[in-house]
Amino acid sequence: MAKFMDIHNGFIGVTELQLREAVGRDLAVEAADGVHFEHAWLDAESGTVFCLSSGPSKEAVRRVHDRAGHPTQEIYELSVEVEEPPLVVRPNLTGVAVSWPETREQTA
Repeated sequence: MAKFMDIHNGFIGVTELQLREAVGRDLAVEAADGVHFEHAWLDAESGTVFCLSSGPSKEAVRRVHDRAGHPTQEIYELSVEVEEPPLVVRPNLTGVAVSWPETREQTA
């Protein structure tokens, strides 16, 4: 099942309870389209909501949001996922001379 992130704007002044109610409307109608909403985040300052879902297609996610009363045109399929941070390979700089460029202005 594919994963999707969609974005809603205009949620300025929305409370956590109101966001929960909006997500609840999605959950109430999601099964008909084979979609499942997994998580929602609100940036209260900008009024932006981000929804993570899984489902068969962007169109299915769009239909659920439309029926729930908060349509969106901005839906992204998340085709690459990294569950754990990758290992960081640090170069071995033992015995390597490093010089930094002069950053002070030279006066004449």
